Amino acid sequence: MHFTKMHGIGNDYIYVNTAEETVDDPAALARTMSDRHTGIGADGLILIGAPSDPQQADVRMRMFNADGSEAQMCGNGIRCVTKFVIDRGLSSANPLRVETGRGVLEMRWLVGSDGLVHDVEVDMGAPILECAAMGIAWPGIAAASTVVAQAWPDGREFAALGIECTATVVSMGNPHIVFWCVDAARVPLERLGPVIESHTFFPQRINVHFVQTLSRSELRMRTWERGSGITLACGTGASAVCVAGVLEARSDRDVKIHLPGGDLALRFDAERGRVFMRGPATHVFDGEWTQRTAGLLYGA
Repeated sequence: MHFTKMHGIGNDYIYVNTAEETVDDPAALARTMSDRHTGIGADGLILIGAPSDPQQADVRMRMFNADGSEAQMCGNGIRCVTKFVIDRGLSSANPLRVETGRGVLEMRWLVGSDGLVHDVEVDMGAPILECAAMGIAWPGIAAASTVVAQAWPDGREFAALGIECTATVVSMGNPHIVFWCVDAARVPLERLGPVIESHTFFPQRINVHFVQTLSRSELRMRTWERGSGITLACGTGASAVCVAGVLEARSDRDVKIHLPGGDLALRFDAERGRVFMRGPATHVFDGEWTQRTAGLLYGA
């Protein structure tokens, strides 16, 4: 089975074109291939295939985390899907319409001097803010209400770490909780991340972000991704952070966000109420997953 390894500012995934390859069990394949010791190593697996309705979209993507769970969207991954499709001549549409778990999204891509896609602007859609629509059950907050600067109940050690004990929850197709802090580098993400991800407030688990304000137009963030752990970047998370900053009046609608893997430009459009993200997409290598190795996965 042929595959491609790509990353968006360090958020790396394995990409498989299902028009050419058959993937019977993508959840199991994601777990096996993503393992950084015995597999290829990645934050997950993304399948690229034909859209459900060719009149509505040019291509479809499905994204599986490293633990095999399927997510609705991946902001860094969708930029790489765009690069994969355009660079290989599978489509020349600009904007490219990509079918995702949160609907059809539009990608506007730019090529570099080598004629290959380098940057992609993603229309991430409108944020989802109602508790019921986000799949969260926050005690004392109605299903139709929002969670903005809400007191976090389990933050006894937050003050000593320079973390504010309030949180905002935003979904960009997948849910994110945003905490603000003095210094994102000080946050023990490996300890706090998994606890918050699986908190009882979040029956479907949640992505966790700690954000440091550098100025109204510049933020720094670190991420614990649902199903993948610590990652170098999270595009839907950066979009959620942009929205949270506006809702809490902490930052402007146009912000640069520094992530461990690189920078993303975010814009929360006031008129359309939609989030736009721009960033790079990078090809790492192409490879072949052998049938002998795959046989271990399927019990052959």
